[in-house]
Amino acid sequence: MGLFDGINASASALTAQRLRMDVTSANVANADSTRGRLVDGEWEPYRRKMVSFEPQENFSSHLSQAMKEGGTDQGGVNVRTIQDDTTPFREVYQPEHPEADEEGYVQLPNVDPLKEMVNMMGATRSYEANVTAMNATKNMMLKALEIGRN
Repeated sequence: MGLFDGINASASALTAQRLRMDVTSANVANADSTRGRLVDGEWEPYRRKMVSFEPQENFSSHLSQAMKEGGTDQGGVNVRTIQDDTTPFREVYQPEHPEADEEGYVQLPNVDPLKEMVNMMGATRSYEANVTAMNATKNMMLKALEIGRN
């Protein structure tokens, strides 16, 4: 295990959680957007986005590398995909709305602000935990340098 592997793992998690917060912010900002993208010649509402993560390396590659070299190169997380949520759009009766259909219903994005706030809180807590882990690693490195001087 290298000297900076802990910091690199925390840094990759910080980057991933920052992207998760950005995507969640975009979801909240577009919670009422009736025109998200053009599909088959017609506008559809904004579709909620979700972020999925994956480890930078899988377990078997870490195990084989650890057995060969006595350590692993790195850990961490990557963003696998940002995908659309396929849940149906909300339908609200608003006959005066310009996007209303013949029956007076408007399709609104499948964004639930409460769910997005919970997602944002989780991303924020994970971000803070990784900052704490990075600071702990940094403090251990500083202590090791102090011991080496004496």
